Amino acid sequence: MFETAYRLASPTGADLSVRAQAAEGDARGVLIVCHGLSEHSLRYRRLAEAMGARGMAVYALDHRGHGLTRGPNHLLGRFAEKGGMDAALDDVAALRAHAAERHPGLPVILFGHSMGGLIALNAVERYPDLFDAVTIWNSNFNAGLAGRGGQLLLAIERWLKGSDVPSAWVPPLTFGAWARAIDNPRTPSDWLSRDPAEVDAYLADPLCGFDPTVSLWMDVFRMIYQAAEPERLKRLRASLPILLVGGGKDPATDGGKAISWLADRMRKAGLNHVYVRLYPEARHETLNDLDRDRATQDLAQWIDTVLDQDQASRSRRGD
Repeated sequence: MFETAYRLASPTGADLSVRAQAAEGDARGVLIVCHGLSEHSLRYRRLAEAMGARGMAVYALDHRGHGLTRGPNHLLGRFAEKGGMDAALDDVAALRAHAAERHPGLPVILFGHSMGGLIALNAVERYPDLFDAVTIWNSNFNAGLAGRGGQLLLAIERWLKGSDVPSAWVPPLTFGAWARAIDNPRTPSDWLSRDPAEVDAYLADPLCGFDPTVSLWMDVFRMIYQAAEPERLKRLRASLPILLVGGGKDPATDGGKAISWLADRMRKAGLNHVYVRLYPEARHETLNDLDRDRATQDLAQWIDTVLDQDQASRSRRGD
């Protein structure tokens, strides 16, 4: 079922490509999946099937400029000509509305990997009443001064050649640097996973590995810095369940240090239910690395806890 995509019209004007995995038996909750940069939703089939077997109805979209989604003035590797970040967040809200219409009254959990994690946290901050829990995997919200330098380079690139062309300067400082962090790499994408089969599948996928535009990189940096601001984090309710996941050998998150940094920042903002799970040997794609079965089981157990607590809360209220 998850293999077959269907179309969903977003109020933003995008024609979203959506995949769904039905829950086995009666659905207990809804899981919405946001994929990472330069990839697409079908790569989360294994996660969707595992969560479906645990009673979750799973929905995943291809973000703007990715996969099979199309929109006004569509361009591969770009959210939108203008207001791309806001449109991407509104698309997630549209998918949430679609899923809630199909499964009224069920708790909705938002999942995001890497860029999808940036989207997920920004979406929850923008729409704090729409989601009952959020889990963010392998996302770095601590770009620091290096990230500010990247923003400056992007501004120069936009001035020199426009925003709708691939960035020549940022990929070597991100993808290139992460590739160089791996000892004796077999391919330039070994920073993604220790599993050669998963790396080869990524490299062979025509919908993966494309060059993001200057515009998309600018949206990515905006999401990084905006979501981690204390006043933004304080928009979230203190009791919101949050699971942050990372790999100890992930160069994109400084070996998982960026995961712990975000957790500390969230707790200082008054969020009381922030949990961190780091897999010491995992690289960037934890769900496609050698620890994937354990990571998937840990996610399932966290979701079980979230749903149990939600049911207890509903019972106390008499819902």
